[in-house]
Amino acid sequence: MRHRAYVGLGCNLGDRERSLREAIAAIGRLPETLVIATSSIYASAPVGVTGSQPDYYNAVAGIDTALSPRELLEALQRIEHEAGRVREPGVRNAPRTLDLDILLYDERAIDEHGLQVPHPRMHERAFVLLPLSEIAPGAEIPGRGIVRDLLPGIGGQRIARIRSGALPGGG
Repeated sequence: MRHRAYVGLGCNLGDRERSLREAIAAIGRLPETLVIATSSIYASAPVGVTGSQPDYYNAVAGIDTALSPRELLEALQRIEHEAGRVREPGVRNAPRTLDLDILLYDERAIDEHGLQVPHPRMHERAFVLLPLSEIAPGAEIPGRGIVRDLLPGIGGQRIARIRSGALPGGG
């Protein structure tokens, strides 16, 4: 059975645009997975950090996949690891070479150890909602509402589109 999922991509270390392009290509190589849409790239200030960090580059990819949510999570974490991501226990919001998050998986709400879908706080984050609204404005975030209807709530956040159109590797 095929499932529609949306994956948030972000990074703030290294060649950020290249990292996003390579991540999209890697997602497209996952078994029984097809990248059907990709958003523009946005630059946004780090959220919830102390000290100075470079801006993040963010995008969202829509995929059709036969992978289960857990299988998809594990595959995304392997892609992060191959891109040089190091996860330090207990450290949140550290700079990263690549961050891949399952934002939505069909219209399901999932709350398992290490896996929450929809992604917590995605409805409050411009760096998620703006790119998601480009490719799926009518998508429903379970328990929160329709993506396009949530956009007014993120008005004060600093974010800028830096590359319009779909990323290579997407639809």
